[in-house]
Amino acid sequence: MAATYSNLPAPSPEQGLNRYLQEIRKFPMLEPEEEYMLAKRWVDHEDAGAAHRLVTSHLRLAAKIAMGYRGYGLPQAEVISEANVGLMQAVKKFDPEKGFRLATYAMWWIRASIQEYVLRSWSMVKLGTTSGQKKLFFNLRKAKARLGALEEGDLRPENVRQIATDLGVTEDEVVSMNRRMSGGDASLNAMVGTEGDSATQWQDWLEDEGADQATDYEERDELDARREMMAEAMSVLNERERDILVQRRLQDEAVTLEELSGQYEVSRERIRQIEVRAFEKLQKRMQELAKERGMMERA
Repeated sequence: MAATYSNLPAPSPEQGLNRYLQEIRKFPMLEPEEEYMLAKRWVDHEDAGAAHRLVTSHLRLAAKIAMGYRGYGLPQAEVISEANVGLMQAVKKFDPEKGFRLATYAMWWIRASIQEYVLRSWSMVKLGTTSGQKKLFFNLRKAKARLGALEEGDLRPENVRQIATDLGVTEDEVVSMNRRMSGGDASLNAMVGTEGDSATQWQDWLEDEGADQATDYEERDELDARREMMAEAMSVLNERERDILVQRRLQDEAVTLEELSGQYEVSRERIRQIEVRAFEKLQKRMQELAKERGMMERA
């Protein structure tokens, strides 16, 4: 399987997202019968060629899901690479006899892989530090979906007021968080390819012909659920661990070990140890929650 992964096109800042999307579009989609036979060849004979075809035919799905995580502000090429890792794991564990299509099964693995990457890169995720701001971060997208405002830039005043009331935060906090989460998103209407009749948009390259509105909302809800899962994982930390982790990794400007050492009247090395231990506990709990919810979804 490692050899199969090494043969995949890989997104990179140097290559550019447009070129990568063009490359993965060359791989044909599979008919249900063809997908089943390839999966059987992998399960029964570990046929690397069959696995490679299963993976490459779903690279567009992985890219589409990865696009949903642009609001975290992480390098898009790395997010897509993590999505591809999740896709590889899904192909490796996929059982065609269960009666599901690979795409349905792979979606969870792709999202889980991306979510673990977000956790590992937590210092890059610029969350607020108050409980209200955290609640807003993890629930804003769901609130916008309920109001039908997911595709808007700045929210309309009436939507700002509604979200602020529902989540118990100020209207200024809603406006600020919305801009932070959506301001860096690349437009899905950006043109790919040459000008003229052959020019298309990103969203055209990422189109899932089997998707419908109900599926889209289900995917959005699941993304929000995973953000909430990250917040839930914080409960494994005691007050000191949580405070140190927040000040060291979850603020725009990290507090120095020296400052925290004076605040808690312990050595800088002790602060560093608490920070590392807190992050390890958080990561472990996040993985446990992912497995628990993944088993429920696959059941």
